[in-house]
Amino acid sequence: MDELAFYPATKLAQMIRAGEVSSTELLELYLSRIERLNSRINAVVTLDAERARSQARQADELQAKGKSLGPLHGVPVTIKDAFETAGLLTTCGSPRLKDYIPAVNAVAVQRYLDAGAVIFGKTNVPLFCADSQTYNDIFGITNNPWNVARTPGGSSGGAAAALAAGLTALELGSDIAGSIRIPACWTGVYGHKPSYGIIPQQGHIPPPPGTVSETDLNCVGPLARSAADLMLALDCLTGPAPADAMGWTLTLPQPRAASLREYRIAAWLDDKDILVDSRVKARLEAVIDALRATGATVDDQARPAFKTAAVCRTFQKMMYPALFGWIPTAMYETLEKMAQTGDEDSEMGRFARDVTQRHRQWLASDAERHKYQAKWAAFFKRFDVLLCPVASVPAIPHSITKDETALERTIEVNGHTAPYSLLQRWISLPTLAYLPATSAPVGRTEDGLPIGLQIIGPFLEDRTPIDFAARLADIIGGFEPPPGY
Repeated sequence: MDELAFYPATKLAQMIRAGEVSSTELLELYLSRIERLNSRINAVVTLDAERARSQARQADELQAKGKSLGPLHGVPVTIKDAFETAGLLTTCGSPRLKDYIPAVNAVAVQRYLDAGAVIFGKTNVPLFCADSQTYNDIFGITNNPWNVARTPGGSSGGAAAALAAGLTALELGSDIAGSIRIPACWTGVYGHKPSYGIIPQQGHIPPPPGTVSETDLNCVGPLARSAADLMLALDCLTGPAPADAMGWTLTLPQPRAASLREYRIAAWLDDKDILVDSRVKARLEAVIDALRATGATVDDQARPAFKTAAVCRTFQKMMYPALFGWIPTAMYETLEKMAQTGDEDSEMGRFARDVTQRHRQWLASDAERHKYQAKWAAFFKRFDVLLCPVASVPAIPHSITKDETALERTIEVNGHTAPYSLLQRWISLPTLAYLPATSAPVGRTEDGLPIGLQIIGPFLEDRTPIDFAARLADIIGGFEPPPGY
């Protein structure tokens, strides 16, 4: 049965409908694998086994009667511990929320349930989802199943690690600074950051529980083991928030092409302002060669009409206040003082100024954002997808110390020291402009670390990068289980 644990959710749903496997059998398979394997990686941090067993039995009874709960009927799934889940501990890694049990589900969680999914647990996150590594004082550190000395990324690190290790069938993540794409890239699974606004955020932490407003830049989206699963999850999740449903609906366009040869492809594999590890670049170049071998045309010189460094800086100016605008007053006042007296060229100095900026400064950045959106729209009149790295490096070693903030950390790229914030730069390009972006596994380094490709598509054309990822897997392969799982 263990091989079933790695089947795509789409395949599992088909098998349940055909009576080839029951929801109860799949749930027990995942629970048994968590009992045997989760201690290696610490991905699943909260279980709801008994309630899930009841839901699975109900799904099996309905299936036997020829009734369906939806496209995810009976499929066991876990949820990133940033989404409020009714009756189930939801902490977002914060000791302040260590006993928090919501009364209602986040909108996205409810949509998985409405599609028939069986939710049986929660997966680990960094404190308030604010890191590219996954660790917190409640549940500890999550390891990468490909190499436990390395991080699976963050903030959806537990989600990605659980999928890669075959501990769940499907996941629900969120992404403001690569929190879906980087973990997917570093663990060899698929992840999709949707166009901004097409999946409601209500019930996501941060901001604090009870907030009903939408956080700028942040997106809710799926992680999975196939591109087909991303498409299925997208269909389940997209649509207006309940308060808006009376006035508008959402119909996403079909993919722009029906074959790789028909896609107008641009590739951007390195940039003078964004260092790229030679191992990452070599693997992505091999992907471009494989595409060309099929007869596809790839333009590796085409670029949107903007300066990369300027986009990355505008992203920081908009991301930091969006992510940290809810911090306690005392912490905010400390940052205000730091913004006035700190080193203007330091990572910490820029962070303090960005979090405490005046509204007129934010408006100036928002005006720049709209200009970049127009430049992207012009670019996508000539091309259908843009291919680029997800992250500059493969999965990094754990680098967490109590006396060091994320802003003070560094990473190594081709023997050179680079700021930790380099991890945000490739993902910031589509995020700032609200564009959809899919992370697809495209192979591994010589020492076995997964490499991901970021496939950026036009605004509201989410089906295009996901479809491209599916077609790419046909020629280079897709998800592969890590050894030992």
